[in-house]
Amino acid sequence: MLPSDHPAIRPPRIGVLLVNLGTPDAPDARAVRRYLKEFLWDRRVVEIPRALWWLVLNGIILNTRPRKSAHAYAQVWSEDGSPLAAITKAQAAALQDQLGQGVMVSWGMRYGNPALGAELQRMKDAGCERILVAPLYPQFSAATTATVIDALGAQLAAMRWQPAVRTLPPYYDDPSHIAALQGDIAQQLRALAFTPEVLLLSFHGMPERTLHLGDPYHCHCRKTARLLAEALAGDFPDLRVEVAFQSRFGRAKWLEPATDAVLAAEGAKGTRRLAIAAPGFSADCLETREELAIRGREQFVEAGGTDFAALDCLNAGEAGMAMLEALVRRELAGWIS
Repeated sequence: MLPSDHPAIRPPRIGVLLVNLGTPDAPDARAVRRYLKEFLWDRRVVEIPRALWWLVLNGIILNTRPRKSAHAYAQVWSEDGSPLAAITKAQAAALQDQLGQGVMVSWGMRYGNPALGAELQRMKDAGCERILVAPLYPQFSAATTATVIDALGAQLAAMRWQPAVRTLPPYYDDPSHIAALQGDIAQQLRALAFTPEVLLLSFHGMPERTLHLGDPYHCHCRKTARLLAEALAGDFPDLRVEVAFQSRFGRAKWLEPATDAVLAAEGAKGTRRLAIAAPGFSADCLETREELAIRGREQFVEAGGTDFAALDCLNAGEAGMAMLEALVRRELAGWIS
């Protein structure tokens, strides 16, 4: 029995919080600058001495890059916002339908809005005493997955009544992930008006030094690519599968080969028909819809290619959502039946 003036107590609930990288609030220089300042100041993202990086970031990058990036965002922005925000929201809604009302599903961003910390607090306020935090990065990197865990820890440290928390492990080689990629990519390849000679698997790049410091990201990407190529070989025996890393930034040496260099080299050596996929991204975003689909096409055609297709990520499609439900239900074992 509670006294009459006792605050209302919500029934305990189970929660799932999907987390992706982030996006500016609008495709304009001011919003992009605010987003980049938060993103690029993360010690996990840029691992150089703070004093030097502060000068470079505030003296050069934040004065030049926002306008260029805003132009890129404007090319892929829609009424629902950035592709990454719209698709992550759709994934959360689809997962909510799959799991039913016994589980509360929400979504948040590591940088920008809706902020991971604010969403975690909102879910706790709604009665979620057990929450699965699911970083939507198939391959682990300190600059992606680890930053989510950092932000999660910071939010928990600020909470008096903390929920019990689990986190989704990387799923780069999970059979359900490889099967979802194989089925989805195969379907898209069959629907093309041309038969590709090459399928280029493009992963987001990282500075090479991260590999030598012990980051498993490069190995995870390579294993995803190998397993996916093996899965596709039965349906497309003549398709050559290559791997590359995109989004080079700054003067440091990055993981190679670089996507733009591979596209130019393929066109120059006589490849005429090429498709590109990004199996390191759970949802289409600026890097896939602008960097690959628009600039990638230009690079390949300028080098001599004729037919080019940028394939969609798993997004909120049937194959991707079936995989995500399977992964989430596995991690919720013991919390839900």
